Amino acid sequence: MFSNLRIGHGYDVHRLVEGRRCIIGGVDIPYERGLLGHSDADVLVHALADAILGACRGGDIGKLFPDTDPAYEGADSMVLLARVMDYARELGFEFVDADCTIACQQPKITPHRDAMRANLAHALGVDVENVGVAATTTEKLGWEGQGEGIGAWAVCLLQKTVKE
Repeated sequence: MFSNLRIGHGYDVHRLVEGRRCIIGGVDIPYERGLLGHSDADVLVHALADAILGACRGGDIGKLFPDTDPAYEGADSMVLLARVMDYARELGFEFVDADCTIACQQPKITPHRDAMRANLAHALGVDVENVGVAATTTEKLGWEGQGEGIGAWAVCLLQKTVKE
């Protein structure tokens, strides 16, 4: 009955360091440190891309865009997310819904949440109501709470298109 529905789960983490921009959900957040990575290190986008790839059984973001490939150095993760969704569509899947959570003590996410949702929806080619973004602190516990890095989780639902 529901054989055309697929769920996917993604998780990503990046270290906070001096001298980098803090881009989360396609929003360049003013902050004294940024996320370290081969691309722009957008932790939220990477988690969502992995969720989509998991749902369509397409591997993970590192398979499509390896960090050993100089072509992706400094890459805009929103562009990569759009390419991931194009890949899922090529496999016969349409995006239904996603919910994402960002874990960090700082910077504050709430002022940027609506822009993040809009950016993600735009990259995916879906309505903003189909993309949720929430944030949590860890009450100063763990590496997120100590300000060492930022983690993000995402779940998504895809539907396999039925050809008549």
